Amino acid sequence: MTDAHISSAFDSDLEAVQAQIMKMGGLVEDAIRLGMQALETRDAELALQVRRADAAIDALEETINEGAARIIALRAPTAIDLRLVLSVIKISGNLERIGDYAKNMAKRCEVLAQAAPISDSTGTLRRMTRAVEGMLKDALDAYIHRDAALAADVIARDVDVDQMYNALFRELLTFMMEDPRNITACLHLHFISKNTERMGDHVTSIAEQVIYLSTGKHPDEDRPKADTTTTVTGA
Repeated sequence: MTDAHISSAFDSDLEAVQAQIMKMGGLVEDAIRLGMQALETRDAELALQVRRADAAIDALEETINEGAARIIALRAPTAIDLRLVLSVIKISGNLERIGDYAKNMAKRCEVLAQAAPISDSTGTLRRMTRAVEGMLKDALDAYIHRDAALAADVIARDVDVDQMYNALFRELLTFMMEDPRNITACLHLHFISKNTERMGDHVTSIAEQVIYLSTGKHPDEDRPKADTTTTVTGA
């Protein structure tokens, strides 16, 4: 093959794995949104749909990783191209984990559907998931446009998700102490809120990969965090 043909094939391979990343990101956005909708409306059928859809997310991660490995083996990319291939692998891993958290949210819908609502906990969770969904959308946009400034903004916004988690955590503790009958529902709600907080962490990791891809350097400053609950839980 000529150098031009080799370069064209390499570009085609890169475009293919990046297109798969965007498709995977869209599926994960749907999982977050529909998982929260199922929880809020107590829709067991929709929750089951979210759980089943996770298989497609997992399959895409495997396809992306296989494609990236093939590029490394056959094309021997260097410098910026190698950074791109490695970032694809890491981003797909983060997306897969976010999908898992959305699936876990859906799994708990059945139990919570049988319990009485706990104050406005569902409203707080809705605000958290919308914040994470917005962060993910912007992180993927930053990836498409190699926009390090937008990626840095996504990282900064994770503090808001942490603060919402902290507030809900303390609220749930209060309800459990006031009435032991609330314990089961509150524990499930806490797991969901913690999973949502972890979604934000994985979106932040995606944004950090965008900065690395765009600049060749990892963010200098420590990731901003506002999760203070470890002092309470000992986690």
